[in-house]
Amino acid sequence: MRIEFERLSHQSADPALWDDPGSAERVLRKKAEIESQLGTFDRVEREANALLELLEMSEGDEEILKEIEVQLPLIERSLRDLEVKRMLSGSEDQSDAILSINAGTGGLDAEDWASMLERMYLRWAEKKGYRVELLDRVAGDGGLKNATYAIRGPYAYGFLRAENGVHRLIRISPFDANARRHTSFAAVEVVPELDDDIGEIVIRPEDLKVDTFRAGVNGGQHVKKTESAVRITHLPTGIVVACQQERSQHMNRAIAMKMLRGKLYELERQKREQAFQEQYGVEKMEIGFGSQVRTYTLHPYQLVKDERTEHRTSNANRVLDGEIDEFIEAFLLMSAKRFQERKEPSLHPS
Repeated sequence: MRIEFERLSHQSADPALWDDPGSAERVLRKKAEIESQLGTFDRVEREANALLELLEMSEGDEEILKEIEVQLPLIERSLRDLEVKRMLSGSEDQSDAILSINAGTGGLDAEDWASMLERMYLRWAEKKGYRVELLDRVAGDGGLKNATYAIRGPYAYGFLRAENGVHRLIRISPFDANARRHTSFAAVEVVPELDDDIGEIVIRPEDLKVDTFRAGVNGGQHVKKTESAVRITHLPTGIVVACQQERSQHMNRAIAMKMLRGKLYELERQKREQAFQEQYGVEKMEIGFGSQVRTYTLHPYQLVKDERTEHRTSNANRVLDGEIDEFIEAFLLMSAKRFQERKEPSLHPS
């Protein structure tokens, strides 16, 4: 990382870099990310060495040992953060993310559940210091039918790809006059926001069906009176993306193309890794029973359980308030372990 930082520093000092502003922005962003990680590593190393020296000097002094006990978990937490980032080594893990939430089986309850997930992820992004941009949103009678957001910040996609899949909620329905328990589903889809020069994703114009329509979101009379909203269908896969947030049809189309490029990338990644079932096109997973990646139980007890990692917590309210890092870390650890097992040859070949 230090070698890469030096290389990027020399590159950013070259005035010719600014002939291509987009390339210059990527270089500076990558340089800042590496500088931040190196700064964290150096800080943890300094703090660990200082505690080690303090321990050697303590000679059993209870006050000093108590101080060490207080400081050690903070260092362990920082080390854990570095370890998690080390696992985010995919080619696009550092990218911004495009997050989509779609209500599934469950009627009004499902729409309400989708809006609860929307709040959970927006709260998570806020706590991470990420920038959030609404791209498309369709409200329902019970809450939310579907919404798409761009989540911008370091490793946004690397973290949020752990959330891909169907999320199930079990609770007493607020829409049931008899106060019965209901099960609702919502699908979360996360793809990277890719630059136009990603060579492995080729989109042919003849494979696209482009529709324009009047925006249904708040955007002033200009947006509502003109067909500025854009919906793009990728015919070979059946993937559909839409954007209606901008005043310009051209800008909405550009954003929609980024969304499509990200979804095609994610589809190919899932095929290569075979880590998830295909979630797009004609084979898209049903948003219902048996397909969930995480279950949130609010009645008769509180429990949030990830079906892939078996990680669980009884503090469901804390999770729904955006505290989902423990689930993301558990998924990354599981993925890293499986990746390592695939890389290492068997010691006992059949």
